[in-house]
Amino acid sequence: MPLKYQIRNTVQFPEQTAVPKEQSNAPEFDILKEDITNNAEYCQLLMNKLLSVSYAKLPDFFSHHCQIALNPLKWLNKFEKLIAENEDLFMNTANRGRMIKCYTIIESKRKEIEYYASKHKSAKLSLQYINAGCETRCFSFRETKSKVSELSNYTDKIIFLTKEKYDYEQATIDFISPKLPDFALQCQKEIDHIQHLNYLTNEFSGEQVQTRSAALPFNKLKINCNINQLVDIYYRLSREMQTNGRPTIEGSINDLAAVIVNSFVDKDGRDLSLDTVKTVLTPSKTDKRPKDHKKIDIDNKN
Repeated sequence: MPLKYQIRNTVQFPEQTAVPKEQSNAPEFDILKEDITNNAEYCQLLMNKLLSVSYAKLPDFFSHHCQIALNPLKWLNKFEKLIAENEDLFMNTANRGRMIKCYTIIESKRKEIEYYASKHKSAKLSLQYINAGCETRCFSFRETKSKVSELSNYTDKIIFLTKEKYDYEQATIDFISPKLPDFALQCQKEIDHIQHLNYLTNEFSGEQVQTRSAALPFNKLKINCNINQLVDIYYRLSREMQTNGRPTIEGSINDLAAVIVNSFVDKDGRDLSLDTVKTVLTPSKTDKRPKDHKKIDIDNKN
């Protein structure tokens, strides 16, 4: 270690922002675990880095170690104390300015961390689940996925995830968690997952329809009366006519409408409108059903 950087006092760090050599991706800032056997060596190596890194990169140096630290606020407080315990290393003219800048950066980072901590607390989010943050909001894929699970519509899920991804990519990000995957990447993977499941669901549904059709092939029946006359028959069978105290045909409006549109075409061979059929089947829509003299007689009378 260079003697001109030899520290006089150490500070006990509860955690060391050191990385294994094979995981080091910022040699200018990183302290290697292989070089540390105790807290004193960590303090010395930390000060060596602080005093050797270029002046312009000091903010990046602090940000890099804060991203590694599990508790960046506590780590900053300890580092600030380490600098104060060894201020004699900054006594020459060049390093005095460096010390002042370090204190300024530490104070700024501390406020930034406290700001995000307060936002996470108000949002009832644990810091460990925050992928990234900017001035206006935090990005938590855990929270995003929870909201997606509350949506029942496929389209709504895709739109929501796409918007979340777009908001993240357009934001000026101030904080990125080094322990969680990229927020935009997670959103895209979830979009791909939902789209794939939707594709499989449609494929299987199509196969089931084909299987049923192959087992019992049929052509839709043509009606030569008005649509509301046919639908009125089903309405009366399900609402007005009973067998042993129960409706002659029992089922919901949706079920009856599905049976009708899947079984009949009009006199010109065109498919029936599902919305029209549902309307005629609705009890309150009496004006949509035929007048008494136009109803098809299905009463079982002799």
